[in-house]
Amino acid sequence: MKIRQYETADLAAVLSSWEAATRLAHPFMTNEFIAQEKTNVAELYIPNTDTWVAEIDGSVEGFVALIGNEVGAIFLQPRQHGKGVGRALMDKAKELHGSLEVQVFKDNPIGRNFYARYGFEGQDETLHAPTGRQILRLRFDAEKHPN
Repeated sequence: MKIRQYETADLAAVLSSWEAATRLAHPFMTNEFIAQEKTNVAELYIPNTDTWVAEIDGSVEGFVALIGNEVGAIFLQPRQHGKGVGRALMDKAKELHGSLEVQVFKDNPIGRNFYARYGFEGQDETLHAPTGRQILRLRFDAEKHPN
């Protein structure tokens, strides 16, 4: 597995990872919401983030998109869950920024469990107006977790 900087040619694979993981972790999202967000990921988010991809055997299988120390997104192909790919991407984010912050839907046990295992701790909870769901803000303190 190689973690490398995103390239424009990676867009289709990044969107595929995003959509597959989104549908698995967020069953409450409508097809319309997902379609709009997919456009936003391609046109707004990826061009304005520091994005890194996980490449396995020549195939992009996941990505992390950073806005400073904020993890704007981390998504993997579901077949890669539990194999250390997400940890490798998060390790890259930690290497670049130290302490990190992220928002995750309260109704996303896959994401919440991943962040908890990594060492993120809850900060606060707010309403995500477009979905009517609660979002948790989590923080990873690099000083508490140096390795």
